[in-house]
Amino acid sequence: MKVYLIGYMASGKTRLGCDLAEATGLQFVDLDDLFEERYRISIVDFFDKYGEEAFRNIEKEILRETASLDQVIISTGGGTPCYFDNMSFMMSNGYCVYIRLTADQLLERLRSVKKKRPLLKDLGPDEIGGFVKEQLEEREPYYLLAHYTVEGPEVEREDLVKVINEVRSRSHPS
Repeated sequence: MKVYLIGYMASGKTRLGCDLAEATGLQFVDLDDLFEERYRISIVDFFDKYGEEAFRNIEKEILRETASLDQVIISTGGGTPCYFDNMSFMMSNGYCVYIRLTADQLLERLRSVKKKRPLLKDLGPDEIGGFVKEQLEEREPYYLLAHYTVEGPEVEREDLVKVINEVRSRSHPS
């Protein structure tokens, strides 16, 4: 069983993924962490040095490697579902959960997040809101293809654990 957590940056994919892994006994993998460990460079620095296109190509390769994983929850990058055939790959290789927040909720989180975001780092405080709203509108059609959507910033871990356990029981009949 494989669960892919998708959603816009700062939607809580990593935090929720860690919580769900602990609650279900599944392993947790964060694609961004895998990238940074493998290439020994932050995503922000990689974007600066090599650009987004190079990053997206490597991200696709790392995503494809998850096909061999089992009993795992995988947190993806915010753009992962929106490039190449990544969403189709995830849908056919696992169960996708979209963590859906409004642009305003995301903006509030992004303003308080200390971790640098490569797509936001060169934007001024007045530009971030428009960027987030516009990009979310572009990306949401991909996100909405997910098998399951969680609404709002206060995701109930227990509700998702129930969903994961249901999927688990369908994937591995007794």
